[in-house]
Amino acid sequence: MMLSIENLTRSEKLRMMEALWDDLSRDSVTLSSPEWHAQALLEAERAHAENQADFVSWDVAKKILRDSAQ
Repeated sequence: MMLSIENLTRSEKLRMMEALWDDLSRDSVTLSSPEWHAQALLEAERAHAENQADFVSWDVAKKILRDSAQ
């Protein structure tokens, strides 16, 4: 029997996501970041070293992301 995600509460969905992530993260040897992620980190480090990086608080970042999704 397959669970229907639509029938889960928000809290149940979050608990399920946490359980999935915990399970996936235990096998970190086979879990590797994609190449673009390594490149993005290098670019961010370079921008920071050259004082060209702009930082915002996590609250501001979440608001920006939420607003862009609408």
